[in-house]
Amino acid sequence: MTAPRPCAAALGMLAAGAFLAGCTGYTPVGDTGPSDSLTRTLSEGKRPTVPDLGGTTLDGDTVHLSDYRGDVVVVSAWGSWCGPCVAEATELKKIERKWRHRGVRVLGLDNDADSGRALAFQKKHRLAFPSVRDPQGRLGRRIPHGLVNPQALPYTIVVDPRGKIAASRMGAVTEAEMTDVVTPLLRTPRPQRSQAMSGQ
Repeated sequence: MTAPRPCAAALGMLAAGAFLAGCTGYTPVGDTGPSDSLTRTLSEGKRPTVPDLGGTTLDGDTVHLSDYRGDVVVVSAWGSWCGPCVAEATELKKIERKWRHRGVRVLGLDNDADSGRALAFQKKHRLAFPSVRDPQGRLGRRIPHGLVNPQALPYTIVVDPRGKIAASRMGAVTEAEMTDVVTPLLRTPRPQRSQAMSGQ
């Protein structure tokens, strides 16, 4: 059985130090607020392409990030044992409910070794968005190096309509914080369907 990974609360300062030390190859161009040092945004020309993260969801469906090309996608990694993930669940529901009609989607990465515990968490918190099973953290490790610490939960990346990583965060997010991040991305021209299917 895979040992639970520590929450971002324990490793947040380490992750922040890595950013400040320049360990990432992608230059953060701004914070969403003066007190929000763990949320970073990337200018359009410096956004790396996100891997096509996906797989089998807790409900047994198959979902990939490319299914949402043309939308803004909030990708949140969580685990049922993680205290901040509990607080974040309500905020992710708000994001899904309030922003879906504007073209914003939420996709979870479930890090539980026990799918039963993950399903119970999803049901208890009434999470309507899909969560892909990632018990070994392999999907998280595919995210370009330096944007998040995949060993510390929760963490979030925000993907723009063209499939580029526009922002990242270590620690729980709030709907208000994500509003600051996603609003500018909604003005990004959406790719044509043919481009979206080809991975542009």
